[in-house]
Amino acid sequence: QVQLVESGGGLAQAGGSLKLSCAASGRASSNYVMGWFRQAPGKERDFVAAIIWRTVTYYADSVKGRFTISRDIIKNTVYLQMNNLKPEDTADYYCASRQGRIVTDASEYPYWGRGTQVTVSS
Repeated sequence: QVQLVESGGGLAQAGGSLKLSCAASGRASSNYVMGWFRQAPGKERDFVAAIIWRTVTYYADSVKGRFTISRDIIKNTVYLQMNNLKPEDTADYYCASRQGRIVTDASEYPYWGRGTQVTVSS
C-alpha cells in the first residue's frame, strides 16, 4: 500500500506561483511513478505532470514551461512548482502513484491522495 498526502494549495493571483507537495509513505519508492492530476468543478480529472526516478518527467501541454515537477527521494516527497498561474489552473490537485511507466490515464493509478485546492484569481 502507498499513502499520499498533499499540501500547499491555496489562493494565488494570475501570474503568481504556488508550490504543492506530496508526501508518500508505505511501499512507495523511487521507481514508482508519482503524478499530479487536477479536477475542476464539473470536469474530468486531467493529467498535469508525472515523474519517475528523480529526473524522468512528463507534462501536459497546458502546463509545459510553467509547472515543474521534482522529487526528493530521501524525503519521499514530490513537488509541483506552479509559476505564471492562470485562472484556468483553478482546480483540486491530486497526487497519484503507480508502478511501471508514466501514463496519463488517471484510471491507471491505484494510489491517490485526498487532494488540495488551488484557486487562481484574475
